Amino acid sequence: QVQLVESGGGLVQAGGSLRLSCTASARTFSSYVMGWFRQAAGKEREFVGAISRNGGSLSYADSVLGRFIISRDNAKNTVYLQMNGLKHEDTAVYYCAADLGGIFARTVAVQPTRYTHWGQGTQVTVSS
Repeated sequence: QVQLVESGGGLVQAGGSLRLSCTASARTFSSYVMGWFRQAAGKEREFVGAISRNGGSLSYADSVLGRFIISRDNAKNTVYLQMNGLKHEDTAVYYCAADLGGIFARTVAVQPTRYTHWGQGTQVTVSS
């Protein structure tokens, strides 16, 4: 059973930065494609970005491209989401998710159903 725990959320002013972390309990973390999703109040969960097993391939939603950066440290079983230039519309609960299938492709990574394990979420609030 893979457990994912997010941290790093909080309240930040528009234009500011936050870094979210997601740590996995599994020793096979390096074999997972990891994704970040977010869900704003009253809206559906949406794809933010994803990273391949070795970190060599990345995919981002157009809405965060150029502002958010995903990275991972397999030695620490942790994936990160660095968020810069935050906007009010980035306010949401952010979730990390693990795809145990291991194959990285954007057309697959954007689909929430691809991911079998999810964290509990961390709230990010951006004040305008």
